[in-house]
Amino acid sequence: MKPLSLGVFFLLVPTLVPALDPLSASLLMGGAAVTWQLFSPHSWLKCRLLECCNVKDTLNFSVVKMDLERKVFGQHLAVQLVLRALNANIHSKRPKKPLVMSFHGWTGTGKTFLSSIIAENLYQPGAPRRRFVHHFNTVLHFPHASHVHLYKEQLQNWIRGNVSACPRSLFIFSEMDQMPHGLIDSITPFLGYHEEIDGVYYGKAIFIFLNNAGGDKITEIALDYWRRSKRREDIPVKELQDLLSKEIFSNTNSGFFQSQLIQKNLIDYFIPFLPLEYKHVKECVREELRAQGHPEDEGIITEIASSMIDYPSEEDIYSSKGCKTVASRVILSI
Repeated sequence: MKPLSLGVFFLLVPTLVPALDPLSASLLMGGAAVTWQLFSPHSWLKCRLLECCNVKDTLNFSVVKMDLERKVFGQHLAVQLVLRALNANIHSKRPKKPLVMSFHGWTGTGKTFLSSIIAENLYQPGAPRRRFVHHFNTVLHFPHASHVHLYKEQLQNWIRGNVSACPRSLFIFSEMDQMPHGLIDSITPFLGYHEEIDGVYYGKAIFIFLNNAGGDKITEIALDYWRRSKRREDIPVKELQDLLSKEIFSNTNSGFFQSQLIQKNLIDYFIPFLPLEYKHVKECVREELRAQGHPEDEGIITEIASSMIDYPSEEDIYSSKGCKTVASRVILSI
């Protein structure tokens, strides 16, 4: 029903009701209310029955903070930076540019997990998210370097179309170290300081890149602090961010090799994920036992965590796989 004819319908409803019996009148009024809800742009009913974009900022920071602190282990720097970044973007009525974060660290350190927590909390509970959260796996979606020109066009069209439909869209790019060179630069125009591009406003969109590149450098710094008996909590985040920016720009395996996104300073936050120590892996095992419905057996927790600490070989301080294989190890140990 078009807006004009819908408006005329509602103008006529009061004049039609007196001519009807009570039951018919009730049905007509009820139907009118439902119709109004379905066609209203900010209707709660439309959000329940159909998929709609929750353009109202609904991120509950106390819930997000609790989730991150309870479920993400050993990543105080990442948690602090992500909360700061989300707070600045979500509470701005009209951000000047999209929020762009790049997560870096070894596999299993929590990059994917943290991004999933953001996705779960970005929209109202119970709202369908599949239209607003877009996950690109480089190996799956961009497997052939020879097709970069085609991928560029597809990626631009996908982002443009989805942000047009929902300004608060979330785009997650995983396996960035496998990204064909030059591809990610195709989205550069969408990440800059523009009021609008062809009538589309991108300031409320969020982009997250997941990258193993830079993980070795982060581990080197963490290991140096450990060997000098310094706490990992004292590692200066600015030092890590500057290092990551330079590292991934010159690293041919980063996906950001000589990228315009870095040259033009379009990545707002380089988020470091530190290597996980024994105590962090123990917490991962403990949480996985709970998730699988098992009691917290300290013997099993110690056994699994101890078997995963393997780097560096002469000192065994960190888990080179992070918590990546914890779930399967718990299954085998029960």
